[in-house]
Amino acid sequence: MTTMAQEQTAAASHHHGRAAEIRRHELAAFLRHRREHVTPERVGLPRGPRRRTPGLRREEVAQLAAVGVTWYTWLEQARDIQVSVQVLDALARALLLDPTERVHLFQLAGAVDPAPTSVCPSVTPALRGLLEQLEPYPACVQNSRYDILAYNRTYGLLLCDLDAVPSEDLNCMVLAYTHAQWRSSIVHLEETTRLMAARFRAAMAGHLADPAWKTLLKRLRAESPDFCAAWDRHEVVGSRTKRKEFRNAHVGRITVDHTDLWLGPETGPRLVTYVPSDEESRERLRQLQAIAEERAAARA
Repeated sequence: MTTMAQEQTAAASHHHGRAAEIRRHELAAFLRHRREHVTPERVGLPRGPRRRTPGLRREEVAQLAAVGVTWYTWLEQARDIQVSVQVLDALARALLLDPTERVHLFQLAGAVDPAPTSVCPSVTPALRGLLEQLEPYPACVQNSRYDILAYNRTYGLLLCDLDAVPSEDLNCMVLAYTHAQWRSSIVHLEETTRLMAARFRAAMAGHLADPAWKTLLKRLRAESPDFCAAWDRHEVVGSRTKRKEFRNAHVGRITVDHTDLWLGPETGPRLVTYVPSDEESRERLRQLQAIAEERAAARA
């Protein structure tokens, strides 16, 4: 007689196998669809008078991606074969996939995309317009890795002059643990940075194999003993609204309420807003906005 545990294990294995089979069939259909919608001319191939296939032939995709024709045919037949990230990358290029389609390809193949830029959302003009309209409230767009993707002028002067920060350092974790002025602007620094490390650990659970996340973690461990101490606590927290206090270099102390507004169905990119919690902070943010506008005008 089988035990209940064995039955549960068998059921879980069956469910996993079924899910993998569904993914393979979705992948096969997706590859066929994309192949049929790429014209030979777009990839530099002659059409020829006898072409009956809409789009590209299988052997042409295999040639463009530098893989075997039989192997690629098996992929389109939903066979159970292993696909490396290098091959998926080559197929994405051969089929001219846009960033969203590329993410979809890797998800269907159950693989992690080695190109971190492919998961970064583009900040639309409409979103930049929204950031401007929130002035004098400081606001920015961040992803779950704490990269600052866009910000309004008031946010740009809230903790330091963000316009002067190199693009590779535009990350709240990097700034909070390594940037002297940013750190000095946070009133409750130790509590804030410890909470950020716990949020970062919770968010990273879904990205353990992602090269961009691993690179950021390695950098923080190398550059900040404070981060190492916080990270080694193994604390995790979710997102929550929080009151924050800053010492601004231009207008003095500001107290705000921090709110995250997610921009999609998943906990990825979010609009981060700071709303003043008292009239004095509100007035100081107006002053900060005026200073930021003067600086922008001078640069222009």
